[in-house]
Amino acid sequence: MQAPSEGISSNSGLPQMIHLDLDIKDFCTDWTHCDLMSGYIARMVSHNRLDSLLFSNLYSSALNELLEAVYRTHGSGGKLQCAVQRDGNVDRIELTFPADEETYKIYETAIAKVNGEDAETLYLEALFADAEPDASLGLLELGVDYGARLAIGRSEDGRMSLVAELVLEDDTE
Repeated sequence: MQAPSEGISSNSGLPQMIHLDLDIKDFCTDWTHCDLMSGYIARMVSHNRLDSLLFSNLYSSALNELLEAVYRTHGSGGKLQCAVQRDGNVDRIELTFPADEETYKIYETAIAKVNGEDAETLYLEALFADAEPDASLGLLELGVDYGARLAIGRSEDGRMSLVAELVLEDDTE
């Protein structure tokens, strides 16, 4: 797999806190799977945070945006894998899923918007537009509102990784 863009490595070497594998077709049968999965994972990784309830709510919202992006834009057939890692106050979420070249290009364009200097302007324009939002809206929200660092990587087997690094808590004690 190619390393994700923007300085986030695809194999961080950190131990995994949680790893889930789901069939992408099963996951995408119901929109509520995004909320159920993000809520479950958020509760599991929030137990040792300073304010575990606040952390869980923020984490669930951020992860839900990532999962909704995959729900809307993914390739056909295969596994959706979700791996969660932590290093101090940095939480790393890596979603790996099927993606043809067109799907990968959609994410590449979205990540370029998130990492651009005008991300906040693009986010506000997309948020208040009358037209149907494109695939970048949720990812822009993560970058602008949550300060997430986002990157993508591509494997030769037709899968891609969407990586988000989040700092949702200033200090861990």
